Amino acid sequence: MPSSTWRLRSDAWEYLRFGVKRIALGNDDETALTRDGEIARNLRALETIEMYWAGFGQRYVRGIAELLSAGEYQIALERIGRVVQRLRGSTVPEDPRDELLEEGESAEFYDDADPRPRFEVLVIDETTVNDRDSMRSENLRLRSAADQFIYDFVVVPSADDAIAALLTNPNILACIIRPGFSGRSTQALSRDLRDTIALAWESANVPTAPASSSLSSVQRVVRLADVLHSIRPEIDLYLMAGANIEDLAGALSRRFRRVFRREDQLELHLSLLRRVSHLYDTPFFAAIQDHARRPVGVFHALPVARGGSVVNSKWINDLADFYGLNLLLAETSATSGGLDSLLAPVHTLKKAQELAARAFGAKQTFFVTNGTSTANKVVHQAMVQPGEVVLVDRNCHKSHHHAIMLTGARPAYLEAYPLNDYAFYGAVPLSSIKQMLLDYRAAGRLDEVRMVTLTNCTFDGIVYDTERVMAECLAIKPDLVFLWDEAWFAFAAFHPVTRRRTAMASAKHLSERLKTSAHAAAYAEQQKRLFNEDGTPAPDEVWLSERLIPSPEAKLRVYASQSTHKTLTSLRQGSMIHVWDQEWVRDARESFAEAYMTHTSTSPNYQILTSLDLGRRQVELEGYDLVQRQLDLATSLSQAIARHSLLRKFFRVLTAHDLIPEELRGEGSAMPLRRGLADMWRAWEHDEFVVDPSRITVEITRTGVDGDTFKHDYLMDRFGIQVNKTSRNTVLFMTNIGTSRSGVAYLIEVLVKLAERFEERQEQRDMTQPITLPGEVPMPPLPDFSSFSEDFATDASLPDGDMRTAFFNGQRRTAVEYVLPAQMRERIANGETLVSAGFVTPYPPGFPVLVPGQVITKEVVDFMSVLDTREIHGFDAERGYRVLL
Repeated sequence: MPSSTWRLRSDAWEYLRFGVKRIALGNDDETALTRDGEIARNLRALETIEMYWAGFGQRYVRGIAELLSAGEYQIALERIGRVVQRLRGSTVPEDPRDELLEEGESAEFYDDADPRPRFEVLVIDETTVNDRDSMRSENLRLRSAADQFIYDFVVVPSADDAIAALLTNPNILACIIRPGFSGRSTQALSRDLRDTIALAWESANVPTAPASSSLSSVQRVVRLADVLHSIRPEIDLYLMAGANIEDLAGALSRRFRRVFRREDQLELHLSLLRRVSHLYDTPFFAAIQDHARRPVGVFHALPVARGGSVVNSKWINDLADFYGLNLLLAETSATSGGLDSLLAPVHTLKKAQELAARAFGAKQTFFVTNGTSTANKVVHQAMVQPGEVVLVDRNCHKSHHHAIMLTGARPAYLEAYPLNDYAFYGAVPLSSIKQMLLDYRAAGRLDEVRMVTLTNCTFDGIVYDTERVMAECLAIKPDLVFLWDEAWFAFAAFHPVTRRRTAMASAKHLSERLKTSAHAAAYAEQQKRLFNEDGTPAPDEVWLSERLIPSPEAKLRVYASQSTHKTLTSLRQGSMIHVWDQEWVRDARESFAEAYMTHTSTSPNYQILTSLDLGRRQVELEGYDLVQRQLDLATSLSQAIARHSLLRKFFRVLTAHDLIPEELRGEGSAMPLRRGLADMWRAWEHDEFVVDPSRITVEITRTGVDGDTFKHDYLMDRFGIQVNKTSRNTVLFMTNIGTSRSGVAYLIEVLVKLAERFEERQEQRDMTQPITLPGEVPMPPLPDFSSFSEDFATDASLPDGDMRTAFFNGQRRTAVEYVLPAQMRERIANGETLVSAGFVTPYPPGFPVLVPGQVITKEVVDFMSVLDTREIHGFDAERGYRVLL
């Protein structure tokens, strides 16, 4: 499948080396070389795959097949070894006298020792062998020792092959379209890849490959450009044509970075290098490097700057030994001399944030150096006034609840569906959000609702259809603001499938939809069904049954907070706020600036800012590669657990069918990516909820231990395996862009050792004594938000309340008492209403079970009493709960 082509390619070459080596050494017979033999099958697969990668190509694979047919095993082994060494990242020693390499291939092949970063350029055109050799020779002629980068060509003949190349080869950073390409591929593509190619055409609203003779050259080029951009929007498109390029440039300027004549090879070469240099640019990192190299005198804050208080100390000079001198040389309070102020950036930080906005598809991006908790507070303060209503998932991170309290807004809590069998929550159904908006409209209070705040994706990997949620909510209230907490989803912007469910990509796509005549017509038609002739709204059932279409005049106001440090490369607490707000200048810019000033330190950590700048560079240049590998490794882990007979006995990977209720589930498979990228693509395009495949939730009931014990006593203490979250009977394994195949193999090895230990323990237990496994003890249902007490409720018919007043009442010692759980149960049973004086937050996952002003129910107390989380904020085990008098 496309998502694992990188591994299929690598493994196929590795196997060829192994198999051919055994034959060459006489340790195996030649049956593997027959048409149905393993070596022959790998060679056929590689002949297709290598078309989409630079460096070797199909002729190279055919040459190896010919050598094997001729019995030249040792020579074939040497050629295979060159490929394996390159794929492993090794250099290949130069041997220009090797006569086995064809002219045109050899020159390209033997620049492996060049240390400069290398990228690949896709060329789409029907070409001959001589044409391709000429292109590569011209590329080598144009290379200069002064060039910062080098590139190789990937040449494909058809539109379908171009899509296949972009899906399978993450090294491609630019694409050159020539009008001579054909439509359909003649390659022996897998069914999954063919299905994915068809979905790519569909998703770009292009009916089929542009092969029809009824289409003009311009129409064929436009259609292909649109589908390529929808798959990999980070890739620059160039058009190379013959005649009438002036007319083409005017017609196609929106889709292509530049249009060239075929003879303008030098200009094209310089454009390709220049564009990658823009992606590579890290302005703030460069400024920090320059600062560290300059001799300066420090008459400012920070004794640690330049190592002043460290390197000459006999007591703490080990700090420099451990972290290195560059850390201290780069430490400064200065905001001039090439550096910049985070609070009022005008130079390097301003540019770094603009580059980040480009990378993540935002209109504006802001760096945050004290985590997404602060990023959330910035957005809430900027967008919400005291007394306004925020519709918020009750199970979102505690920072949202704190932000609402600080702003004086009134939370109206949305309930996520519970997963009682696993002791955690899912996500909020769209029907619940729509119903709450309709309830506020019926009460005449819809104008008070300001913002909707949801977590995408959740801690456990549940992902919303962000575009659909925003569209249907805007159809009810067209000026809503949306805050998507994407703390765990920053990586998603860099994969063709996951990108479509990010806040920024959804905002862009929805804004384009709103401008179309088809959307306006559909909106007008639906309004006839949603409103009666007298202008009154139809019953709620009608609004809930339809997929609502927003007004073309609706304003998109979308914010996303991302913990860059959680899923991309950044030092801890490095986060970003991404903005797509069509009312930014008129309504948001000044309030956002004030909120940013309120919560941002005047002494931000420059190392965190530098890592954000570098993390952005990385994902623009290799993000697709890293995310694709991450998803594939996660799939490998889940498959290994499911297929291993001993692991299956004690561990079970939860699937979409476990994590999404049947009534909210799409028609896709339980784990779509296991069946291929096409299945995942369909699910992520159509289903209300999907599961992030990079997260593996494993149910451990049959091990005989609870999740917290399994995490600390078994995984961490015994084997050094770090995991973030557990529930009573589950453990969450999260892959990331730093996960390696060796790391996954080690985890599987550890799980096998633990399974052997659990099996031995069960075999030795006294069979006459019945036991109850921890996960089999009945768990109280997860409690819904009860209500705000009468003292803090705004309206008995609606759920919002004055949490701010309740919070500050709870800060007065004379206004609170502590009540132990047993006493609390007794008082509740006697009919007393007990009200929480503060937040009670088990961590992880970090959302409050109780908030200030909330009525404490028996269900909440029962749930808290069986939690095995070691860290609970706001609860004193000795004194109990803080309750308002």
